Amino acid sequence: MTTEAPAPHAHLSPSESVLNSVYQSAERLQLSPEVVDLLRTSWREVQAQLPVRMDDRKLRIFEGYRVQHNGARGPYKGGVRFHPQADLDEVRALAMLMTYKCALMELPFGGAKGGVMCDPTRMSDTELNRLTRTYTQHIGMVLGVSRDIPAPDMGTNAQTMAWMMDAYGQKYGHTPGIVTGKPVELGGSYGRDQATGRGVAVCMRQYAIMERADPRDLKVVIQGYGNVGSWTARIASEMGFRIVGVSDVKGGIANPDGLDIASLDAWFAVAGSVAGFEGGEPVTNEHLLELECDYLVPAALGEVITEENAPRVRARAVIEAANHPVTPPGDEVLAARNIPVLPDILVNAGGVTVSYFEWTQNIQQFRWSLEMVNSELEKRMVAAFHELMARAAQDGTLPRQAAFDIGVERVGRAILLRGFV
Repeated sequence: MTTEAPAPHAHLSPSESVLNSVYQSAERLQLSPEVVDLLRTSWREVQAQLPVRMDDRKLRIFEGYRVQHNGARGPYKGGVRFHPQADLDEVRALAMLMTYKCALMELPFGGAKGGVMCDPTRMSDTELNRLTRTYTQHIGMVLGVSRDIPAPDMGTNAQTMAWMMDAYGQKYGHTPGIVTGKPVELGGSYGRDQATGRGVAVCMRQYAIMERADPRDLKVVIQGYGNVGSWTARIASEMGFRIVGVSDVKGGIANPDGLDIASLDAWFAVAGSVAGFEGGEPVTNEHLLELECDYLVPAALGEVITEENAPRVRARAVIEAANHPVTPPGDEVLAARNIPVLPDILVNAGGVTVSYFEWTQNIQQFRWSLEMVNSELEKRMVAAFHELMARAAQDGTLPRQAAFDIGVERVGRAILLRGFV
């Protein structure tokens, strides 16, 4: 890696895209080259071969990773992703985003991320159980309640965390706080499943308030109907927003008059996809991003809005529920068209915030009520939203730039206070 930002229109890998924002913030903040060196590199990267005996008795070897980017502000925190594209560079990028997300939200964590290159949709529960336990055994030496606390991410869920907790506990003793996002019955927090989507909806509502707009007059399109996208749709609909388009990997559905989310959920529960729902017209994932709407919410994979399709985006604002769904060149196109982007490190921070609540509850051995969890989450999301928008207005920067400026500044300050440079 170099310490210089890449050329503006160069093709950037996921980690280079994040570093591009970090370098720009470091320049605006006038940080020393030594601090920038610590911000740009991971403190530890674990890469492991994971041999798993499959149900057909054949042995498969998977690639697994755990990247601990920066722990200046506290123990490492970040999800575990099971996905064919969860390679080292992708995991490294996500770990960096977690560092600055936690700093932006004033959570006492550093950033980490885990990944296993696999397709969980093509694996049985017993195969996933064995893979998860093998992965945990290979990275267990770098985990700990005060060291590194994993959580669910794309392709993983509460059950995955239960398997991780059990695998870790078999060697180190019963340790509920070693993971977050686990089942409530095993020490998980109320409200964790819906937390990321709730945070997205709260950010949309705050942006609408800032615009002096009534949610009932606003059309929302959501790409992705997994945990984040579906909860965003439900909660935003309850707030009054009109959800006019949604999609998943199998296709999409659109209705300019608004989708009946309750009926859509009932259909999804049977069909396993939003595709085929009779409450609207079919639409492809690509065309969904170009539907006319007020708020476009990419809530699936990263890098879906690029310089190629950004000119065709017809939203008044983009709300990043996924991790880095807009590429840097795509960002430039949207900025030139005066389409603001609310950045991922704010918008999808609801998940890690409630993970912090869960970790706190495990340490205290005291459970919060759902009402308390949702209330505290909303307070933190609203406070971070206003801080970010105030910083952007004060400095004349875009929301993403302001978010990184706040996060980078806080991590850089922690590095100096610890005496690393």
